[in-house]
Amino acid sequence: MPPLDASIEVSEPQLSSFKLTYASMFNPPEEVHAHFEAAVKRLKEKLGNSCGMIIDNKDVFASRTFDNRSPIDTTCLLAGLQAGGAAHAQSALRSSKNAWREWGHAHWRDRVAVVRRAADKIEERIYELAVATVLNVGKTRLEALGDVQEGVELLRSACDNMERNNGYIVPLVSETLDGHVVINRSVGKPYGVWLIISPFNFPVSLTCGPAGAALVTGNTVVTKPSPETAWVVRLLAECFRDAGTPDGVFNYVTGQNDTFGEALVRRQEWDGITFTGSHRTGMKILRQAAHSRYPKPTILEMGGKNAVIVSRHADLQRAA
Repeated sequence: MPPLDASIEVSEPQLSSFKLTYASMFNPPEEVHAHFEAAVKRLKEKLGNSCGMIIDNKDVFASRTFDNRSPIDTTCLLAGLQAGGAAHAQSALRSSKNAWREWGHAHWRDRVAVVRRAADKIEERIYELAVATVLNVGKTRLEALGDVQEGVELLRSACDNMERNNGYIVPLVSETLDGHVVINRSVGKPYGVWLIISPFNFPVSLTCGPAGAALVTGNTVVTKPSPETAWVVRLLAECFRDAGTPDGVFNYVTGQNDTFGEALVRRQEWDGITFTGSHRTGMKILRQAAHSRYPKPTILEMGGKNAVIVSRHADLQRAA
């Protein structure tokens, strides 16, 4: 594992004078669109390539692949992705477990530095990642830019919280007893390997949110995106790798159906999980975690679909 404080050169973001948020993205300066159009041309040259999983910062290829196609135009092949199996699930989790022994004992400031470099790298590539999100998810360009920028801010927020708390130590209310001073502190410890199963609709932000919190607090990560949007998460994983994240600390794996996800969840090497997806799958994960020898943190976001009812009295143009 390379030194955690290794110097990694990170370029300045392409827009320094404009801060992109969900509130500001509806009226951005024209240069945003110019940067986006330029990124479209760059990324189209890379479409259709075969992409490996990333385990121990190395590209890993399976015996079978599946196509990631755009929902906008299903004839558009974005990438060939790996149909991982049980052996890949085991390899990624073991890689994370081995890396955790050093990462979990590193100083929290060193971990924060790595995560900040990853956030900078993502922001540096915000337009390429946003174009990939448009093609892979079907979002509008401004929604896609918002998703990527939110991922950046979630990573930085996790870093800010660690710095604000001076790491994992949080002072609590102290008590005064006759002749004694009682000092109470909350001192946390990392769990180990954190498994992140992210959904199709916000592939960047809903990977970065749990990943940032897990990484700065000393956990290592295995992330498995939705097979529908696994290509953009591959590009996101490259940002972590290129930012100098040590081997095994952030692993990216892919599978085509529920079988691969179940292979990950059934294994005992993970110590905590964040899942966003269906109620059926979330409940299966909860039951699996309950069968472990010790309680495992299980964060589940399940099922809700935001229905919109359009009546005959509606302004159909506005509703559309």
